[in-house]
Amino acid sequence: MPINILMPALSPTMEKGNLAKWLKKEGDTIKSGDVIAEIETDKATMEVEAVDEGVLAKILVPEGAQDVPVNQLIALIAGEGEDAKSVGASGGSAPAPAASPAPAAPSAPAAQPAGAAPAPAAQPAAAKANGHASGDRVFASPLARRIAKDAGVDIKSIAGSGPHGRVVAADVEQAKAGGTAKPAPKTAPAAAPSAPSAPKAAPAPSMSDEQVKKLFAPGSFQEIPHDGMRKTIARRLTEARQTIPQFYLNVDCEIDALLALREQANAAAPKDKDGKPAWKISVNDMVIKALALALIRVPDANVTWTEGAMLKHKHADVGVAVALPGNGLITPIIRSAELKSLSAIAGEMKDFAQRAKDRKLKPEEYQGGTTAVSNLGMFGIKDFTAVINPPHSTILAVGGGEKRPVVKKDGTLGVATVMSICMSCDHRAVDGALGAQLISAVKQLIDNPMGMLV
Repeated sequence: MPINILMPALSPTMEKGNLAKWLKKEGDTIKSGDVIAEIETDKATMEVEAVDEGVLAKILVPEGAQDVPVNQLIALIAGEGEDAKSVGASGGSAPAPAASPAPAAPSAPAAQPAGAAPAPAAQPAAAKANGHASGDRVFASPLARRIAKDAGVDIKSIAGSGPHGRVVAADVEQAKAGGTAKPAPKTAPAAAPSAPSAPKAAPAPSMSDEQVKKLFAPGSFQEIPHDGMRKTIARRLTEARQTIPQFYLNVDCEIDALLALREQANAAAPKDKDGKPAWKISVNDMVIKALALALIRVPDANVTWTEGAMLKHKHADVGVAVALPGNGLITPIIRSAELKSLSAIAGEMKDFAQRAKDRKLKPEEYQGGTTAVSNLGMFGIKDFTAVINPPHSTILAVGGGEKRPVVKKDGTLGVATVMSICMSCDHRAVDGALGAQLISAVKQLIDNPMGMLV
């Protein structure tokens, strides 16, 4: 019986994607782990790996196809002992296995649980993995295998939450953190992860598209259809505004000492043979570090709200808003930022920014996180408020530094470089006094940046 390749769900919120490119052609031999196609989502372009072996008998969805629904049959693999030509001639008439419904888009916008990985080709019912049926073979993403190997974790003991039971990076991290990475009984089937609740229906717009267009003279505007990213941003941020009770806290930070420390650190960077410095630390890198350390100092604010419990995090995973060419944005995450040096943060951000612009970030690199930084200072913005990006409970909006008159500690007037910051807080998780403690801790570190180095 031919093996079905389905359109994979590359993230918990994905409902459809574009089949950008086939990397294998009909008649090619497929091995487990081979990259067979590239799929475009609203955020990135992802490679899809084969899980089963055989011959690619028939491509049912051509490359370049747009808005292909998750779990749609896109190709057929002829298994061992099957005639690829006869399978291909059937044109996909072989019955497809019962496809799992596409993951419901959670009410949480933009950042979602990390670790979503490309879905493997559909497996025959008797060949399911990770304790879901008989068989010793474990299906896991390459990243999950690498993390498990580095941590000394038996990947066979981990129940996969990815498509078709595949073990993804988040499963390994969860097993490590929860101490559940033990050999699982071979006869006990793993419990399937509960599906996230569907988002509430958005209220109908006050005016239809046609009503809006009639307000403008024909020919006076160009109609540019929304791409997937713009639709996702609009939907998730609308949900954020409608579902999160947000409040805002503002303080001014004096950054002369921070600028001096940054200059010293960059001057001390070793040069390579071409004269390029090993690192170039930005003000934003130092803000990321300050926010991460502040969350560790005020641990009750390093939380995520769920309906059943508050998730109190052990590390500060800081998302950083990155603008994309043309339109849109994405929020790659600096994991455990409180433990990383300023030069390491600078290196990660440089890599993330480049791959974000190329739409090459992996889902586990932009999903999840405990807070975020949005910096518009480089555009000359003095101050602003940012919309919280669930599952975060806070986001720090950073304005540009400017020379301002200040009153010194001795009561005399002086001039300092001042930067305004604003903390948006989810009142369900962070109350006013707690939010004040958090932004005060951030200000303390920015005003006295040597505290970031100890």
